[in-house]
Amino acid sequence: MSEYERETERPRQRILYDASAGPQELEEEIAHMQRKARCVQRAEGLMAIMTTLSAAGLGYPAILLENFPYSTPPLMMHVLYALGVGSLISLLAFASLGLVYRRRLDRREEAYRRMTTRTTSPNAG
Repeated sequence: MSEYERETERPRQRILYDASAGPQELEEEIAHMQRKARCVQRAEGLMAIMTTLSAAGLGYPAILLENFPYSTPPLMMHVLYALGVGSLISLLAFASLGLVYRRRLDRREEAYRRMTTRTTSPNAG
């Protein structure tokens, strides 16, 4: 569990006693957004690995083969180019989607904190 998750876990524990539907709906939405953000993070990791592998596949013949452009099959080079460019574009798209999810999650958690503070404050009642 990351530090960020630990910080948001404490207010959630405080609000569990509240019986109204608002906090539970907001907590479910936060959990759903966290799952989506983790999924996008995994996809980013996969695209980073694929980009690295395609770069390594293109770099190997360029550095280690003596007669580089002529000794490598053109189909293999085209596949590696396509894999590299496609995974790089996907990596950028997933990174931007991850930022969007993180901002939405931060807004939801801030609303949850406000609700928790309002519910647990001494003057609430």
